[in-house]
Amino acid sequence: MKFFEFKRFRRTGYDDDENIESEDEYVELNSDALQAMDSNKVTVRPFHLEDFSQVKPILDALREGYTVCLVNIRPLKDKDLVELKRAISKLKKTCNAIEGDIAGFGEDYIIATPTFAQIYRSPDAPGDEFDE
Repeated sequence: MKFFEFKRFRRTGYDDDENIESEDEYVELNSDALQAMDSNKVTVRPFHLEDFSQVKPILDALREGYTVCLVNIRPLKDKDLVELKRAISKLKKTCNAIEGDIAGFGEDYIIATPTFAQIYRSPDAPGDEFDE
């Protein structure tokens, strides 16, 4: 008796749509495609604004087009309100030029976004000092 004899069958899969025999397929990705995917990602980048001269890196990141800037204005707010107003004015002008958006987030933060993003503003929230 050949009770324990096993037969080996080739297992094949079929495409559900057309009952066509299919085999395992692999897609090869090159490094250029992976780098292109990484360059399309959005970056949320924190900044600390301690002096008016530190506005330039924020503006450069916004002009680049893929960076949402979260700016801590507390150090400059404690130091010099006139400089803070100049810095916010500069950020606001740049956001308007690139058709971005800017809004205050609490008392110590500003969010500035490029063209592709819009900041949600609650209809029942008090007026934001950076809104137009």
